[in-house]
Amino acid sequence: MEKISPLVEERINKARKLEAMGIKLYPAGYHTDITVSEVVDRFGGMDGEALKRESNSYTMAGRIMAMRDFGKASFVQIKDGTGRIQTYIRKDKVNDEKFAMFKLMDIGDFIGIRGPFFRTRTGELTILAEDISLLGKSLRPLPEKWHGLTDVETRYRKRYLDLVVSDRVKEVFVVRSRIIQAVRQFFISKGFLEVETPMMQPIPGGATARPFKTFHNALGMDLYMRIAPELYLKRLVVGGLERVFEINRNFRNEGVSVMHNPEFTMLEFYMSYATYEDLMSLTEELFAQVLQKLLDSSTIEYQAQKIDFSAPWTRITLCDSLREIGGVDERILKDKEYATRFANECQIKSTDRMSHGKILTKLFDHLVEPRLIKPTFVTGYPTEVSPLSRRNDQDPDVTDRFELFIGGREIANAFTELNDPVDQRRRFEAQVALREEGDEEAQFMDEDYLTALEHGMPPTAGEGIGIDRVVMLLTDSPSIRDVILFPHMRSR
Repeated sequence: MEKISPLVEERINKARKLEAMGIKLYPAGYHTDITVSEVVDRFGGMDGEALKRESNSYTMAGRIMAMRDFGKASFVQIKDGTGRIQTYIRKDKVNDEKFAMFKLMDIGDFIGIRGPFFRTRTGELTILAEDISLLGKSLRPLPEKWHGLTDVETRYRKRYLDLVVSDRVKEVFVVRSRIIQAVRQFFISKGFLEVETPMMQPIPGGATARPFKTFHNALGMDLYMRIAPELYLKRLVVGGLERVFEINRNFRNEGVSVMHNPEFTMLEFYMSYATYEDLMSLTEELFAQVLQKLLDSSTIEYQAQKIDFSAPWTRITLCDSLREIGGVDERILKDKEYATRFANECQIKSTDRMSHGKILTKLFDHLVEPRLIKPTFVTGYPTEVSPLSRRNDQDPDVTDRFELFIGGREIANAFTELNDPVDQRRRFEAQVALREEGDEEAQFMDEDYLTALEHGMPPTAGEGIGIDRVVMLLTDSPSIRDVILFPHMRSR
């Protein structure tokens, strides 16, 4: 059992005294008629004399964040969901019982206040308490000097405290919500239908990743947490839903880093009669509208680097990027054995069984991706690493696919969908062979999806965009944990 600290013990004793006075520590509600932001909007421009003429009393509530005690009076800062404001509590303005109750209150407690507004000698807008109520007793103190904590893991593990004491953290998640709303509105305006597809799937598909596995007792079968909604969304396209999108969670049983969380949010959308090139233009338009709504600008600053989102964005093939940005020898692009040796020299794990295309993509991840700061579409991905993408008509060794990179990291993946069921079966068979050789991330054979394709899917393009990574960019957050309310952590 956790040892009770002296500070907690002191608060427990105060709580007992309040109960002995007949005061409820946790009453069942409190009617307010104004918030801090409304106070600022309504009275922020008034001077002291104008406030005196505004003699109405208002009721508000919030958490106590600071106290300055002067014996028979105190200045108290309270915080509600919209901001912070000062209140002035005097013994001669509230009755003796209420003032005695206030003396047993602490930073972190919730308080209700009724009274008029005035300005102090220093000009600060303040509510003069004519009545106060205890709305919730805090038995543990809030952390002091929270912004100076170096133990970021504590911030992530106790996000509720992080939100209480850091307005910056709260703003990140407000912006996150606004980004998702803007994305949703964009696709609805383009005639897309928002849908929901299964989180638990009998066969995980739509991406190259290791899944989480569970067992359904009633059905008596294994199920997998989805790694992507792709194959189900494309089933809907087969069914005649020509423009669909989904914003929801994916789950991948992989490492945790500043860029990866086992549970993350993705936008996926599919558009019939479009190509991957159409999606490039659509993606540029999407970001332009989101930035306009959020920032009224096409430029952001991310980790001290300015990034301009003005279209058109750079477009380059994977091989050209390896030549021009990665500085690799032309022979590496042609000779698998030479590429393997070079990858090993770069301390990139590769094996003889690994395809040439996969080695090139690993070299790209190592040599090129970190340098792609401005928005860049990288095209021409090898067919062997793109099992769901349509082959390019001019060069069947690559696919009609792009990945979008911004700020040195992958933000989106898109392609003209493979709608040839014969070719798709061959691609699945190649993935199954990789699984049998020990590649736990290779994809499964999905006969039901192949059956759907055999009924016919129109020419279609689809894209997945990592919402968490977009939020990182637009809030200047260095880690994915900064933009996920409750990131997964190792047990202590």
